[in-house]
Amino acid sequence: MFDALQAMASAFLDPHLMALILGTTVLGVIIGVLPGLGATTGAALLLPFTLTMDSVHAISVLATIYVSATFAGSITAILINTPGTSAAAATTFDGYPLAQRGEAGRALGVAVVSSTVGGVFSVAVLCIAAPLLARVAYEFRPPEYFALTLFGLSMLASISAGGAVKNLIGGIFGVWLATIGAERATGIERFMFGNYELYEGLAFVPVFIGLFAMSELLVQSKLANRIADTVAMKAVKLPTKEDYRRIWKTILRSCGIGTFIGILPAEGATVASMIGYAEARRWSRNKEEFGKGAVEGIAGAEAANNAATGGAMVPTMVLGIPGSGTTAVILVGLMVHGLRPGPYLFTEQVDKVYQIFGAMLLANIMFMAMGLYAAKLFARISLVPTPILWPVVFALSVIGAYALNAALLDVWIVLIFGVIGFFARRHGFAVAPIAVGLILGEMVETNLQNSLKMFEGQWWLIAAQPLAALFLVLAVLGLSGQWLFQRLFGGRR
Repeated sequence: MFDALQAMASAFLDPHLMALILGTTVLGVIIGVLPGLGATTGAALLLPFTLTMDSVHAISVLATIYVSATFAGSITAILINTPGTSAAAATTFDGYPLAQRGEAGRALGVAVVSSTVGGVFSVAVLCIAAPLLARVAYEFRPPEYFALTLFGLSMLASISAGGAVKNLIGGIFGVWLATIGAERATGIERFMFGNYELYEGLAFVPVFIGLFAMSELLVQSKLANRIADTVAMKAVKLPTKEDYRRIWKTILRSCGIGTFIGILPAEGATVASMIGYAEARRWSRNKEEFGKGAVEGIAGAEAANNAATGGAMVPTMVLGIPGSGTTAVILVGLMVHGLRPGPYLFTEQVDKVYQIFGAMLLANIMFMAMGLYAAKLFARISLVPTPILWPVVFALSVIGAYALNAALLDVWIVLIFGVIGFFARRHGFAVAPIAVGLILGEMVETNLQNSLKMFEGQWWLIAAQPLAALFLVLAVLGLSGQWLFQRLFGGRR
């Protein structure tokens, strides 16, 4: 454990890594305050540019974008009633009304402190929980991984606001995309249509750039002439003693909620912030203030969504199951750089793992300083005209996709999945389930094949394994639990 902590502390002593984290934190805050971008889009855009970096530096950059952009969404949520990221949507409920009362600085101060505490708490949990879970994961065999992956797919039902059925359809579409290419065991070609550049399947990077960045560009093109209502702000203020007295219990509760929700496969910061806000209201003595400028509402949402960032990294690094849309991108980064997620990551490359944890801790500290001293400046970035911003995003998308393999096919994949993502969003489908389904699809197929080999084709023996049976039951409950609860208790008073 001492060696792990020493490796974590080394992140603070590496000038190159510190400079990268500082620059990336600034970039992450900029991405977070620009409505429409967000952590997932920013990570997808940066992913191809990290391929030439050292593995620790590359994943640290992606993780820093994740934590800093998640926080920064609160700046525009409070000042212009427009969440920079979906995770900050709950912050608008009380942040903007408080700003309209002339207390924008106070609202941002509460958001900064709550976000930092949530982020630091989740990194501490990540350092403790990930190695413990890794020890348990040593017991996992193909049947357990197959059942776990099905559980992860079942959790797609609640990954976003698109609705359970639409989210599951998106996940199934993602799993189908994972079958494109040659089947590994037999070499049979599937859905290639004679294009042998698809022999290894769809590359994750261009697909993710298309689904998240390019589709968002098309969505935002309809809002080119939108004018945001801004709120004047003199300075960001730290919470007063009275504020701390009112919010400390809320922050601690939301830290626990956010970390737990983040650890659940395919949930993430958006779900955590909504639950954190709802629980803050439930336990508050001043429920009538919520929606009118309650500091507890801001603290509940912000502590939870930032706590979810560290929590979401636990299943991502230990089990290879993304805890959110952004960690799906980070998972791709891990695999591209040879850091194969799983229990062996915590024995064979433990120094690299804890350096990444240290980088996340450092990023939380840096965005706190930026939030207190530069929020007013960053807020002005949100006023960049859309006709200027999105052509830049388009150029970065195309350059990043082409730079991956110097292949025009990857550019076409970006454009095609940009259109797919646009029409999916237009008809109420979220794109995150598609991305997670694409990643988990390969795991489902591979572990099912290996399980059938283990049991000589007797597939029902998968459910006879205790741990696999537990995950299968959880998957069924995740899909039908609400329906069963209504059937059993709906008629009772």
